[in-house]
Amino acid sequence: MSAVKRKTSSSATESEAKKMKANGSITSFFGAPKPKPVDASAPAPAVKFDKQKWVDSLTSEQKELLKLEIETLDHSWLAHLKDDIVTKEFLELKKFLDRETAAGKKWFPPKEDIYSWSRHTPFNNVKVVIVGQDPYHNVNQAHGMAFSVRPPTPAPPSLKNMYKALKKDYPSFVPPPNNGGLLIPWADRGVLMLNTCLTVRAHEANSHSNRGWERFTQRVIDLVAQKRTRGVVFMAWGTPAGKRVQKVDKSRHLILQSVHPSPLSASRGFFDCGHFKAANEWLIKRYGADGEIDWALTPSTSTKKAVPLATVDEPNPKTNGASSPVVVPKDEPKDEPKKDEPKATLKADDDFGSDDEAALEEALKQAEEDSQK
Repeated sequence: MSAVKRKTSSSATESEAKKMKANGSITSFFGAPKPKPVDASAPAPAVKFDKQKWVDSLTSEQKELLKLEIETLDHSWLAHLKDDIVTKEFLELKKFLDRETAAGKKWFPPKEDIYSWSRHTPFNNVKVVIVGQDPYHNVNQAHGMAFSVRPPTPAPPSLKNMYKALKKDYPSFVPPPNNGGLLIPWADRGVLMLNTCLTVRAHEANSHSNRGWERFTQRVIDLVAQKRTRGVVFMAWGTPAGKRVQKVDKSRHLILQSVHPSPLSASRGFFDCGHFKAANEWLIKRYGADGEIDWALTPSTSTKKAVPLATVDEPNPKTNGASSPVVVPKDEPKDEPKKDEPKATLKADDDFGSDDEAALEEALKQAEEDSQK
């Protein structure tokens, strides 16, 4: 190698060394470049799921038993629950339902409605979870969503009490016409209303409990808690519902607990629980203004509607004291009880289910504890 080449090579090496030293000095002074922070509140990406490929992998018996799930469970939920519904316990549950049907036992809700909660509230839309217990067990009531009933069935007692609590949070709330109880608008806005047992024999509360539904719906709750990292509000009313959310991470999600809205327990704190408004205040902090749930159930109304404005005259210094209109908010009407308003009474024909039975047990237990003090 010539002297010129050696000199050039040596100079290049010295130059590189100086650059490395300079960079090393900068790094040691300022520290290594920090990686771009990951937004923990960002929604998880949709799970890639080839439904047809999964169906093709099932045995003939599994395809037959899971026909309802394949056809009616929303794709977004099936992607997460596909392994749970092929377990021995779940398949035994499906065999049990087939035996009930073969024996002429009528059960609710109609098959096509069992998973209606999944279709109206896809997994990535869930912002609120309301935990129920057993479906309503009379004709034309249950349709796959906790507390909700199909028209023309009137709102059951527990739902009427939910309306009262909602009215206290949002005085503008108007119950549905004709004493209705259909809550599909809530489901479409991100409120998952999930019973812990998804079917029930006609007129027999708890008749399908401990058959496998509880494990399945617990899995649904756990999935929401684990995967909806942006945060979800869980409303758990009554002791059984409270047990369902015990393991939910309170640093990530909001858990609102109270007594059950059943007439047997609602007077012990449900009416003033403030859960509907508390949920929205928390959701707005997490999601922004778009995170708020509109709890309205009557057309042309909204609990999100801005407070009406009125104009009053106020002296304006820029116009030498002349009045100019100033916009101020009107006071919202207060939901005060009317004088001599009759107290709610329980009628013999009021429809009560397992939720009410659980509420009664709580009330009796509380009364016994109070008597011992």
